[in-house]
Amino acid sequence: MTAQETLENVEKALEEIRPFLMSDGGNIKLLSIEDAIVKVQLEGACSGCSVNQMTLKNGVEATIKKYVPQIEEVINVV
Repeated sequence: MTAQETLENVEKALEEIRPFLMSDGGNIKLLSIEDAIVKVQLEGACSGCSVNQMTLKNGVEATIKKYVPQIEEVINVV
């Protein structure tokens, strides 16, 4: 998979997740993909939510890995 295809697939995964985050008053922004690590920024209500790490690992990371299996980790940059 090329870097462009990886980027497009990560964006597709984020588009799948966004409606759930938006329904809770939040959003997510892709900052970068370096090696096999995706850096994102949780926004709005999600940035201060007490369960955002669970959301990040169980929702965001799992969905991104479904689209791009070679991704090793998704981290939130504050």
